[in-house]
Parts: sequence; structure tokens; C-alpha cells
Amino acid sequence: MFVKNNSLSEIKAYFKSKLPNFSNSELNSMLKQLAVFRLNIGSAEFMLSDNVLLSESDLLFFRSVVKRLLNNEPFQYIIGEVEFYGVELISDHRALVPRPETEELVDWILNSLNKEHTFILDLCSGSGCIAFAIKNANSSLKVRAIEYSKEALKLIQENKEKTKLDIELIEGDVLSDYCYESMKPGSYDCWVSNPPYIPNKDKVRMHKNVLGFEPHMALFVEDNDPLLFYREIADKAKIYLRPGGFLFFEIHEDFGDQMIQLLKSLGFVNIELRKDMQGRHRMLRAQSLFLLNES
Repeated sequence: MFVKNNSLSEIKAYFKSKLPNFSNSELNSMLKQLAVFRLNIGSAEFMLSDNVLLSESDLLFFRSVVKRLLNNEPFQYIIGEVEFYGVELISDHRALVPRPETEELVDWILNSLNKEHTFILDLCSGSGCIAFAIKNANSSLKVRAIEYSKEALKLIQENKEKTKLDIELIEGDVLSDYCYESMKPGSYDCWVSNPPYIPNKDKVRMHKNVLGFEPHMALFVEDNDPLLFYREIADKAKIYLRPGGFLFFEIHEDFGDQMIQLLKSLGFVNIELRKDMQGRHRMLRAQSLFLLNES
């Protein structure tokens, strides 16, 4: 047997010995989630559960988790779920792992909306995490999600069934005009997008767990046009947002100034760049003042 005995305390020691690159807080967080997921131990009981005995299949499960972590697989993919802004979502290779800085973006959106804002569009939706979080926080909002990847679309549909949150799902390429043909000008109160924004040249700096497992289509853009998605989405937002409507982006920390200039050039106002909790400029908000053109 790979541990001295089949107690949970031995599994905790095994994780720490085999995974030295993880901090104690990371290891404790993972072990707590695994105990809830596999052993049905409540998170509040986790600290007092050292003497809980595991079956042989449980021991093999925990050993397999360690092997997958050593192979740099994201923990969220291993456990198959993630909590995002209070919503439990399925998480796997079909979409990016929802990240804490995106929760900060959701929080900013919700704090910016008022009673008059009712129609929200999430573009490049991925797992649907932003759309589901917004709908969960305010069920009165009408929320649409657009995604191009067929695999990600299946994941969003599964998350829709899991969460019972009624968002409208649209298959579409935000870089193509046909994606917007059914939309009415000036009909949306808020657009939000966390599109691909990492230049291909930055792949050499990426962590193995990201580069080896998460979908590249959702991550990377050509080096010569890193703002491609932002430019195309913002150009359409000036048509389909109502006057005063909000445009939110999650962005690459290196492109904050370029993003401000881009949105200014397109006529957006009240542009605000905001840092995440790590002190990096990772999100941006702007407003549209365009008059509707019904012609």
C-alpha cells in the first residue's frame, strides 16, 4: 500500500509529500473539496476528520488525483466541477477554468447595473460562468450567452441543466457579421466578454496546466493583432447597446492603455480600467452614448 494505513490523515500527509510545489493552503483547499466530493464529509467537519477510514477504491481515487496533479492537469478538471460566484458548474477541457479575477469582473458588473438594466449579453461565453453568475445573482435579468466552440456549447447546455438557470444560448462567431443579424439595434443594456487575448508568442510563459489542458482556441490570438476580438465586439456594441449601456471586458494586463485608446476611438465614454486583487489591470468598463440609427 502506498500509505501506512487507510486513514484520511495519511492521505493528507501523502498529498503534502508528493505535491511540494503546492502551498499548504492550496493543498488543504483541494483536500477539503475532495473529502466533500468523494467521502461526503462536510467542509466544516474536514479539520476533525483525520481518523476517517477510506476504502481501497477511495485510496486509489486519491492516488489518481495526485498522479493527475503531477501531470499538471488543472484540479478543477480532475474533480469535474468548480464554484464560481456562488454557482456550482461543471468544469472540464471543453472550456477554460473559471478564474477568481473573472468573479471580480462579475461583481463589478452587478454593482454597476440598476433596475433599468434588464438585457445582458455574454460574448465568448466558454463555460457560461459569467452568464450563469449574473443570472443567479439577479433572476429578473434576461441573459444571453454566445459561444462558437461546439464543445463549449455542449458544456454550457449541461451547466444550464445542472444549475436550472434560464439563460438563452446562441451559437455564433463574434468575429462574423451573421452572429448579430437577429439582434435589434439599441436593445441591450450590458455586454460583457472575456475573449481570447493572449498573443501566441506568450505561450512560452504559460503554466503547463494551462498550456497542456485548457482549450487554445479560448486563449490565444495572433501576435500581430492581439486586440482583434475586442475591436470587433466593441464595434458591434456601439450598434446594439442602448445609449448609456455598459461594455465590460476582461483584458490582458499589458494592453490596458491600448484598450482605452481603442474604445475612445470608437466613441465610448466613461472608460475605466480596474485592477484585480493581484494589482494587475485586468478589467475595463465603458459606456455607449451612440444614438440609435433605425435605418
